Amino acid sequence: MPFARAGEGPALLLVHGLLGSSFSWRQAIPKMAEQFTVYAPDLPGAGLAELPPGMNCQLEACGERLLRFMDATGIKDCHLLGTSHGGAVAIMAAALDPRRIRTLILVAPVNPWSARGKVLSILLSRMVPAFAFLRVAPRLRSLQEFYFRRLYGDSRRIRQETLEGYLKPLLGPEPFRYGLAVLRSWNRDLRRLESVLPRISRIPTLLVWGSRDGAVDPASAVPLRQQFADCELRMMTGVGHLPYEEAPEEFNQAILEFLGHGRGKAAISTEPSRLSDSAE
Repeated sequence: MPFARAGEGPALLLVHGLLGSSFSWRQAIPKMAEQFTVYAPDLPGAGLAELPPGMNCQLEACGERLLRFMDATGIKDCHLLGTSHGGAVAIMAAALDPRRIRTLILVAPVNPWSARGKVLSILLSRMVPAFAFLRVAPRLRSLQEFYFRRLYGDSRRIRQETLEGYLKPLLGPEPFRYGLAVLRSWNRDLRRLESVLPRISRIPTLLVWGSRDGAVDPASAVPLRQQFADCELRMMTGVGHLPYEEAPEEFNQAILEFLGHGRGKAAISTEPSRLSDSAE
């Protein structure tokens, strides 16, 4: 995977969401790099990363790829931050090898208690709608802009360079192919995600949500928080699905405050390092 790297100190790994890329973290990386070695990969099909034909896009396979990225870059353990679908990938990677995760920071993560996306995943998993989506989505900038603006609590906060940065990778079909591949196993992956949460219940965790998130239901933060023994919740008032874009200073402060409390110094888990029934 192509990736950005900056700073010195304990490793902090940032995982972007669906149709995002390492570009998502451009306002977080400089601040985080003052205290951490920050890694921000482009997941397959996003940013500068190609999507290999037939790649397994089930959630567990995505988690395995993230752990292999850690192996390839020499990251023994890290603070792991993931947003949206990247948050679900972070949860799965942590469940696969909890001993390597010092803390979890989950920004509006896809989770079993948010119904949003479940119906859409069924619709777009079917051949005819999926084919039509792939033909139309990369060509309609107006549709892309409409989708992106809905991710903000207040679309007036969108900067033109931010809009251009997110839409530029969407000129080609690869991000949409990856998105459709993820949707094909969406509901099954959510059930799997719920089943592995007990494995990471002792990892110190921070949940960050925008109160006006239209993509992942903010109410789902409550049952998700209950899955962890040590979990903080920061609800950002008036903010949508992209708090690191819409309110970057408040977002960065929340992350650094959490990590500055001596989090993740102790051993996290002594359980086996892999799940017994890996993804097909």
